[in-house]
Amino acid sequence: MKVVVVVGGVGGARFLQGVKRALGLPGPEHEVTAIVNTGDDVWLHGLRICPDLDTCMYTLGEGIDTERGWGRTEETWTVKDELAAYGAGSEWFGLGDKDIATHLIRTRMLRAGYPLSAVTEALCARWQPGVTLLPMSDDRVETHVVVDDPDTGERRAIHFQEWWIRHHAALPAHSIVPVGAEEATPAPGVLDAVAEADVVLLAPSNPVVSVGTVLTVPGVRDALAKTEAKVVGVSPIIDDRPVRGMADACLSAIGVATTAEAVGRHYGSRREDGLLDGWLVQTGDPATVPGVEVRAVPLLMSDVDATAGMVLAAFDLAGVTK
Repeated sequence: MKVVVVVGGVGGARFLQGVKRALGLPGPEHEVTAIVNTGDDVWLHGLRICPDLDTCMYTLGEGIDTERGWGRTEETWTVKDELAAYGAGSEWFGLGDKDIATHLIRTRMLRAGYPLSAVTEALCARWQPGVTLLPMSDDRVETHVVVDDPDTGERRAIHFQEWWIRHHAALPAHSIVPVGAEEATPAPGVLDAVAEADVVLLAPSNPVVSVGTVLTVPGVRDALAKTEAKVVGVSPIIDDRPVRGMADACLSAIGVATTAEAVGRHYGSRREDGLLDGWLVQTGDPATVPGVEVRAVPLLMSDVDATAGMVLAAFDLAGVTK
């Protein structure tokens, strides 16, 4: 079976663990391709940081700090402390010493002319994630958030990372803009993976700045509309609250309520120019999405086996078996 999963960072990485468990990977029988959001990527201290790609790579390669959900296990912070001592700025964004090695390799390869997809493949040769990790695009796309400056009150755009990490999404967002997306093209392999898939899953990642940003790359939404595979989404909202992070702040910025039903309707039915054939929601969460088969199952990713159960439910909803 060929499975395509559209993912963001922490939640997407954990969902991919469940996909691997559900399929019994590693093994030659199945292929999993993850199309990963790169709108969170940022240049910092001369390094290209790709948080979602790295979180997926480290998680699936068993190098993630499981308590934080991001960064390397047994990390140290000497460089971060030294940068702070120099007053180099951006102290709110922590780069661990081991993690910096990844960014150094990536930056060196990018500056040598390699595309991000090739760089990602090279990095994954070390970590062996067991799935193919594809950036949504080799082109530079960065999500920015329009806010009122807390010091001047003037409206301005800041990088998503500054809004999310430095301000904890507490500054009300007037709009969220994936800068560069309109001119971007899908990374090699993205459209082919969708076209050849037996099932496509939208992970329970942020529907605005993770899955939503992937969908802004021209060609991706059309590919999802045309694929013969069923497209099943998994709600990131349980009991009217985000499972992780501050997705409610992102949904508010685009005028979508923080409910499983509202997010499902935001994605919409493929019968009506939307994305979904099926929508999984948490047991007990009411949801009706016109033109979409909605099914309620336990959605908490409490461990890998529980997540695998969610994935198997998505396969069943899509009418495919491993």
